[in-house]
Amino acid sequence: MVDERGPLVLMRVPEAAAEFLSSLRTKKLSPHTIAGYERDLHLVAGIAAGLAGVAAPDLEVRHLSGRLVRGAFAEFAGPRSAASVNRSWSAWNQFLTFCVAEGMLEGNPMAAVPRPRQPAKAPKPLLGDGTASATLLERVAAGARKARDPWVERDLVVLALALVTGMRSAELLGLTLGSIGGAPGDRRIQVAGKGGKTRSLPIEPPIEHLIGEYLGSRLRRFGLAALPRSAALLVDTRNEPLRRGGLQYLVRQCYRYAGIHDRVQKGTLVHALRHEFATRLAERGASAHELMELLGHSSIVTGQAYVASTAREVRAAARGNPAYGVLDRLRPAGPGERGERA
Repeated sequence: MVDERGPLVLMRVPEAAAEFLSSLRTKKLSPHTIAGYERDLHLVAGIAAGLAGVAAPDLEVRHLSGRLVRGAFAEFAGPRSAASVNRSWSAWNQFLTFCVAEGMLEGNPMAAVPRPRQPAKAPKPLLGDGTASATLLERVAAGARKARDPWVERDLVVLALALVTGMRSAELLGLTLGSIGGAPGDRRIQVAGKGGKTRSLPIEPPIEHLIGEYLGSRLRRFGLAALPRSAALLVDTRNEPLRRGGLQYLVRQCYRYAGIHDRVQKGTLVHALRHEFATRLAERGASAHELMELLGHSSIVTGQAYVASTAREVRAAARGNPAYGVLDRLRPAGPGERGERA
C-alpha cells in the first residue's frame, strides 16, 4: 500500500514536545499533570539523545525508533519505581501518538517498549477499628488543635467535607460558595473533578449546619457583612483561598493534635480522608457503582477495590472456617461463658 502522506515533517524533539504540551490545554488537565508530562518527556529524551550520540536539543523526532526509545526507557527505569516508569510510558505514548498524527513519525514505537506490571493499589483508610475519623472530628471540635490563630469552625468544615463527600484535595480547594445549591435538607455540592468532569454530591443537614457556623465565624472574624457566591469556600486565616500546602499542613496538624497521626498510612494525608469515606461506605453496603459516582472515578474497577476489601459476605465466608471452632474451644472461657460452653 502506498503512503500518500508525503515526506515526514522534520522537527526536533524539544519543539515537538512543546507543541504536544500546548495541545493538552484543551483537555483541561491539572497543572501538576502537565508539569509531570513535561518532566518525563525531558528526562527520557535526554537519555535517548545520549544513546544516539547527539546533544539533547538536536535529537529529531524521526530518529525515535523502537530500539532507541526502548534503550532510553531501560536506563530511565533503573533507579525508579514501577509507578514512575508507567507514568512516563503513558506520557511518551501520548506524545508519540501526537507525533504520528502530525506526520513526524510513521508509527508509534512505544509498542516495542515493555512497561512494568503494577499490583492493584489497596485502599488506605485510617488504621484501627473504624473510630479514628470520629475521634478526629470530636477532638478538633473540642479545640485540640493548637495554633497561633485558632479557627475551629474552619478546621472542622475542612475535615468534615472530606469525610462526608470523599473529595480530592484539588476539588476541595476549588469549591466556592456558589458550589452549594438546593433547598435546605436537600443540599448538593457541585464538584469540578479530574478532566473538567463535574459531579453533584449530596450533603445532609449536619454538614449544612457546620458550613453555616463556619461562614458565620468567617464574617465575624474579618468584619464582613456578606460574601459573594464567587468567593472561595475554604480560606486561610487571612481570608485568602486555601492553597494545597496550607490544606496539607492543616490536616497534618489536626491528625497530630487529635492523637491519630499513627493511624495515617504512609503516602496519604488528605487522601486518607477520601479512602476513609469510601471504605466506611463499602462496609455499610455501598456498591462499586455508587462509589464510582460519588468518588468521580472513570471506571467501576477502582470502586470495586473498596468493596472487595471490605465486603461483609467475604468476612462471613472466612468466619465459617472450621479452624475457628477448634480455636474457640481451646480459648479459656470467660466468667460469663462457662455455663454456655458446658
